[in-house]
Amino acid sequence: MEPDEIIYSEKQRFRQWWIWTLILISPVGFGWGIFQEVALDSPVGDNSGGAWVLIVLGLIFGVGFPWFMYVTGLDTLATNVGVCIRFRPFHRNWIVFGFGQIEKAEALTYSPIKEYGGWGIRYGRKGKAYNVSGNKGVLLTFRDGKRTMIGSQNHEVLCSIINASVSSTCKEGT
Repeated sequence: MEPDEIIYSEKQRFRQWWIWTLILISPVGFGWGIFQEVALDSPVGDNSGGAWVLIVLGLIFGVGFPWFMYVTGLDTLATNVGVCIRFRPFHRNWIVFGFGQIEKAEALTYSPIKEYGGWGIRYGRKGKAYNVSGNKGVLLTFRDGKRTMIGSQNHEVLCSIINASVSSTCKEGT
């Protein structure tokens, strides 16, 4: 489902320096190994497969994985229908939380590691979480009692938009 009228939009990507330091160690290591194997004609370890194995692994971990992390991220929209999220590349379609399903929204500062086990699509004692960076988000509590945390750099703005839309939906439904 494509969202209707967009009220709020936010895109978050994994751009923390420490994550990229860890991610870029692999291309440097594989680059050095390939250089040593091909240019210096010096085998790397017990490399019985030759340079081809190193090149294939270098492409997977040195190019493929960094590219995957570069495109991975959370897109959040608030529309006239509800809150829409898409965690790229795992969700091709939008996940829509209709305003009629939401009981309340709370802007929170939370501990991603303690409460949800880290960043990404996570499950924790407080419910499901979609987060990419930071420790701020909007906790949605649904009418059925389930809860979902949506990470946001503008959590207070997103929360106020959701609560205003939820209250107007309740008034229309009453």
